Amino acid sequence: MEHTKEILSELERLYPDAAPALHFASPYELLVAVMLSAQCTDERVNKVTAELFRAYNTPQKMLTLSQEQLEQKIFSCGFYHNKAAHILSASRDIMQKFGGEVPSTQEELCTLAGVGRKTANVVYAFAFGGDAIAVDTHVFRVSNRLGLAAGSTPDKVEAGLCAVIPKAQWSQAHHWLIYHGRRVCHSQKPDCAHCTLAPLCAYHQNNA
Repeated sequence: MEHTKEILSELERLYPDAAPALHFASPYELLVAVMLSAQCTDERVNKVTAELFRAYNTPQKMLTLSQEQLEQKIFSCGFYHNKAAHILSASRDIMQKFGGEVPSTQEELCTLAGVGRKTANVVYAFAFGGDAIAVDTHVFRVSNRLGLAAGSTPDKVEAGLCAVIPKAQWSQAHHWLIYHGRRVCHSQKPDCAHCTLAPLCAYHQNNA
């Protein structure tokens, strides 16, 4: 536990202002933005949603679009065919099953079409103030490298992180790990030479 405390303390020192990079003004906007963010940069998603949400920022309004029309609006986010289908299906689920309101529990969020555990955790944590750790590619990589939580799947890493990180820090730790993955612990070539976590890092110790 002391090892975990030292890592979390240093991550908090490094990234005191860590916060969601996606722009949103409602749970529905965050849900759509997270669905668009798969294999796409947050910067690109924010550009697309800035335009999209001007007219289509509720499930009711989104469902006035055909799939082809939505595909044209989100084309630059990549995988636009599947993303458009998922967004429209989730919007229909919200209207038909939840009275037009995005559900506020992880379990209910995961019942929406195209919504997996990572997306559900992000929406639960940052739209509804819940305690959750969403494991994206950065969180998965950095957690394994640091030795915070070793696991071969995102679900295993999530369980490992939840077991060692105090619940009150779950949502913030999610952002600390993302920031560190983007700025220092890159996927192809981690910048261990300039990483203040190197003395605590299992990957660095094994590759030094």
